[in-house]
Amino acid sequence: MHIRFVNTSASPSTSMGTAFLAVPSEGPPAGNAPGWVCEGPGASGKNRRVCHAMARLEMGNLWEEFNRLGTEMIVTKAGRRMFPTFQVKLSGLDPLADYVLLMDFVPLDDKRYRYAFHSSSWLVAGRADPAAPGRVHFHPDSPAKGAQWMRQIVSFDKLKLTNNLLDDNGHIILNSMHRYQPRFHVVLVDPRRDSERFAHQNFKSFSFPETQFMAVTAYQNHRITQLKIASNPFAKGFRDGEPEPWCGATLSLPQATTQDKGFSAPHFQPLPYPPHSVYVGAKPRASPYPLPALHPDGFSYGQQ
Repeated sequence: MHIRFVNTSASPSTSMGTAFLAVPSEGPPAGNAPGWVCEGPGASGKNRRVCHAMARLEMGNLWEEFNRLGTEMIVTKAGRRMFPTFQVKLSGLDPLADYVLLMDFVPLDDKRYRYAFHSSSWLVAGRADPAAPGRVHFHPDSPAKGAQWMRQIVSFDKLKLTNNLLDDNGHIILNSMHRYQPRFHVVLVDPRRDSERFAHQNFKSFSFPETQFMAVTAYQNHRITQLKIASNPFAKGFRDGEPEPWCGATLSLPQATTQDKGFSAPHFQPLPYPPHSVYVGAKPRASPYPLPALHPDGFSYGQQ
């Protein structure tokens, strides 16, 4: 298996472009199953071992609750785990075929933001910073049989977010005060010698709009802080009023708090564009693999 990229910028309506982003409202091909996501119209050109794959986002209600407030995820130099943790339940895989599961993160727009405490809302602060080095995170159990992936919930609890551009630990590098969309990919391990020829057929990708978030170095919205403390099982010390940090914590208290002054935060919107280049293959390995920076149509990072 190899990593290859297919340029879809020629026409946003091409099958690759329309197939790449999952449509959350779609049900499985045969019947209606709320919560399950499958790819759009272009899925018909996929390998039969991936074309029926479906993914359901776990803890969907919690993700929705965060999304209503405007989800924030901490990024640190050392790397910080996500909360809520990205977890999915898979269906429709070939039980005997091998698959690699991985995630990447794409910017939602070409803006940098700041938080206005007086209005409890995010405001555009200028153009986006130069794009951070693109990386993917391979699930450490990859590759594995479809039966194994479908047997239990797949959790990306080892994934960490960092703002260290020189990170050598394989963490996902993001810019603070920028908005991101996590993407989940199922890649068939094709045993054929000429598998490169079929790379575009051997993957399926999923995006859940409710998992969009703002990368921050400290929580800005005090309601996000409260919800993280209330729902994070590792936050017992904060709920009990203990000031000491806990082992394996995924929470960072804000550097500044504010009184509730008519909070109003709009929903984060789904990706408004198909990515300029899309991931269409994978080399079976457990450590992250660097990818070229994504440049959505019309965006020109780092230029005035």
